[in-house]
Amino acid sequence: MYIIHNKKAISIDRKTFLELKITERYDLQEWIADNPKMLGENLLIIQKEFDGFPDTNERLDLLALDENGKIVVIENKLDDSGKDVVWQSLKYVSYCATLTKAEICEIYQRYLGTSMVASEKISEFYDEQDFENIKLNPAGSDQRIILVAANFRKEVTSTVLWLRDHGIDITCIKVTPYKYEEKLFLDVEQILPMQDVDNYRITLKKQEEAIVYKEEASRLKSRYNFWVRALPVLRQKTDIFNNISPSKDHWLTASSGHSGFVFCPVIKINGARAEFYIDTGDKLKNKKIFNELKTKTVDNSLNSKLEWQELPDKQACRVCINYNDYGLNDEEHWDEIINFIADSLSQIINFFRPLLDKILKNI
Repeated sequence: MYIIHNKKAISIDRKTFLELKITERYDLQEWIADNPKMLGENLLIIQKEFDGFPDTNERLDLLALDENGKIVVIENKLDDSGKDVVWQSLKYVSYCATLTKAEICEIYQRYLGTSMVASEKISEFYDEQDFENIKLNPAGSDQRIILVAANFRKEVTSTVLWLRDHGIDITCIKVTPYKYEEKLFLDVEQILPMQDVDNYRITLKKQEEAIVYKEEASRLKSRYNFWVRALPVLRQKTDIFNNISPSKDHWLTASSGHSGFVFCPVIKINGARAEFYIDTGDKLKNKKIFNELKTKTVDNSLNSKLEWQELPDKQACRVCINYNDYGLNDEEHWDEIINFIADSLSQIINFFRPLLDKILKNI
């Protein structure tokens, strides 16, 4: 750090708190309590060395309120954050999570003593004449943590980043003392979250979400247009799609005449299929019918095309004919895909529908 004086940059010596014999409790803590704006925001300090935790002798350094009425736990260290500061502060913030508005006001009143009225000072801080209108530590609102130290260990910053990614509002403030002649200077820097990086990550996430939304909207439109073109062909080559409308889903369903058994044309990004889908709601029954169908004689031309998929991890089963040359993204080949699906579905319907009628009579 430099002081500019008479057009000269004069170097200021960086010091440690230990060198300067500065204490955590009687110096750093007092500086923050006297001027909490040094932490980069407007905070109302409501207690120092707060120890109002049942069944424990622990005490936090500073307890504050932010401009949104949230509880803020401020934990101060000197030259080294230590390795346990995150765990320590998480305990404290959990203790404070249930503080009511009345309890907060009582804590602040003890801090102020008899010279001022806590409710009036809180109203003044929030620029609200009616104290009753102010919400403090409201239900559903998370509490916050601010860690202050000259240096943060890697295990601390790594944990803080992880917690922030999982929704915990925790901030690291680096404080560095400097001395020039008899004057003491304090550099205060927010190192986590890094403002520019955080804003970049938010912007990047929004851009990614916008791209995904745009891609999904385009895909839904393509599916609908595909089925608009496919349905006349399906109606021409089968007799079960007369009352079926275009859909934005990647499949259509048409009844076999029996509940739990449907014929489906399916369009995928890179392929398509025609399928007979079995789902009566009863897994054992589904598997029994599936295996019964599989034992029946199928002519060689159809048998070579069918894929019998028992789907062991699912309740349902299916028998299908797959097409892997083109898919939804290949609009110039849609007619080829549609004819394949319609022809394959016609073969599946003609074989399985009468066979299903016979099997279900005996079950």
